[in-house]
Amino acid sequence: MVLATAPVAVIPAPNLMVLLLQLGLLLGLATVLGRISVRFGMPALLGELCAGILIGPSLLANIAPEFSAWLLPTDPARFHMIDAVGQFGVLLLVGLTGMHLDLGFIRRQGRAAAWISGTGLVIPLVLGVGIGFLAPPEMIAEGVDHMVFALFLGVALCVSAIPVIAKILMEMRLLHRDIGQLILSSAVIDDVVGWFLLSVVSALATAGARTGQAALTAVAMLAGLVLVALLFGRRLVARVLRAADRGGSATTIAAVVVMILLSASATQAMGFEAILGAFICGALVGSSPDLRVARLAPLQTLVAAVLAPIFFATAGLRMDLTELAKPPVLVAGIVVLAVAIAAKFAGAYLGARIAKRSRWEALALGAGLNSRGVIEVIIAMVGLRLGVLTTASYTVIVLVAVVTSMMAPPLLRFAASRIAPTEEESVREEFFDALQAPAGELVTTTKET
Repeated sequence: MVLATAPVAVIPAPNLMVLLLQLGLLLGLATVLGRISVRFGMPALLGELCAGILIGPSLLANIAPEFSAWLLPTDPARFHMIDAVGQFGVLLLVGLTGMHLDLGFIRRQGRAAAWISGTGLVIPLVLGVGIGFLAPPEMIAEGVDHMVFALFLGVALCVSAIPVIAKILMEMRLLHRDIGQLILSSAVIDDVVGWFLLSVVSALATAGARTGQAALTAVAMLAGLVLVALLFGRRLVARVLRAADRGGSATTIAAVVVMILLSASATQAMGFEAILGAFICGALVGSSPDLRVARLAPLQTLVAAVLAPIFFATAGLRMDLTELAKPPVLVAGIVVLAVAIAAKFAGAYLGARIAKRSRWEALALGAGLNSRGVIEVIIAMVGLRLGVLTTASYTVIVLVAVVTSMMAPPLLRFAASRIAPTEEESVREEFFDALQAPAGELVTTTKET
């Protein structure tokens, strides 16, 4: 007896061909332009975003509209296929970022890191919310509560980007310096608080909430989630890693990816962002003594070389630089960029001076923490997906991420050159040189120092 079953839908051949062409073109352009950016001393993120900008509404749609409509159809069902690949990549990217979290490292920096990250978060957050309430109508999506938009803009301006900062410090050989360690520990605190704030604001946006009760409910659920993760998640992750370790590197990679995806689905089901679950899972994996970091090297290579560039290229697809031709949007963009830079510098500088750091150390901290890079692009994509941002406000926020990431290296190099090295830094430098770890693994390895 044969049981009748409904046929499983398949992707039509023409749609599959276009999807493969999109992925190949985006990855190829992102890789080439990313390498060119690095060659000129700029973050690869810039070139990867430019890949999407070139074939998106900013350029190709204006030069060859018919070809653009064929290559990037506006049909949501077809466009969502490439989105799905990008979302898979960003979840793994955020999970790997969470593995850099080290609470012991933060405790060793103590009071200084708390002051620097605290003022570096509060000042941009408050000013970002303030200019959010003054934003022109072109920046706010229709039907979105003005308070939710303002909160979202504040969160976008207060974050820092651990992956970009860590890469800059390693490339400039500053990770072994005390100032490099302090920048990284402050960025970790910024990142953790930023993810939690994003989750609360996203929950408000999803529920359409306008009351304080909804915010308190979101915070309470978030606190419960963290508590469960600490009490039970750590043990579960340790058991999974021990079991996977017997199967070798491939099994360990598969286990980590499965845990990240399941954690992401859990937080998505709770009304928070999936990236929060990925980040928490990554933090639990990274803090587990049962993790063999070297076994995740192939996963990190795949994410860094393939999945992340595709995500950032798709982020560039949604930028429309022609929006800046509108005077209200251009003025708002300049104001947002100026406030983002000034507020982060002022916050980090003030916190460093309160913690009794020299003015050159304070300047270096402001330069390092001002880099928003990857994290702000992810936040902008979340805002666009939730319907909080318009194309104009999304373009402005991504431009802030690019400009601040480009500013960080020269300013940091200038300030760090005026800070005298210590004997402890020399010992730490010898240790890092002895490790000879790949760039993607070095930050995780420093947890053991």
